[in-house]
Amino acid sequence: MSTTAPTFRPIQPDDLPFLYAVYASTRLDELAPLGWSVEQQTAFLTQQFLAQHQYYQSVFADAAFLLILRDDQAIGRIYIARRPEHIILIDIALLPEYRNQGLGTPILEDLLAEAATTGRPVQIHVEKFNPALRLYERLGFTRVDDRGVYWFMEWHPHHQGDHNPAPVV
Repeated sequence: MSTTAPTFRPIQPDDLPFLYAVYASTRLDELAPLGWSVEQQTAFLTQQFLAQHQYYQSVFADAAFLLILRDDQAIGRIYIARRPEHIILIDIALLPEYRNQGLGTPILEDLLAEAATTGRPVQIHVEKFNPALRLYERLGFTRVDDRGVYWFMEWHPHHQGDHNPAPVV
């Protein structure tokens, strides 16, 4: 596997099949106990993906919707809304074969460095069963509010050590 750092590029309409694959890969474990057929799972996941995609595109119209690339190959997605008062990490997800390899940590550290430089907190909603919850907590995110299936979490620059800025595009 390559040791090059991930790069980013804005999503494009022809990226939808890839974005669906990333989304579906994050939901398959949830669907497994339901005993649905592959066709039922695909129909459900397609509906959910399209609803999420439309929601993100409309509610966060000014956000950076980026593919995460490694050696020019798409391996995930990161969506970031930069607001004057805070940065919202709308979503970050990698394909399964790229998870748990330390790729997410430097991406998030770069975003936190940007936030520290601008003095803004970073906010994220994390599903309570998401294995990445440990990563967010290790990076200094704290649980601010219980929102049902999600933890609303924040990272505050004034609670952290010094960071060298290297913003995610």
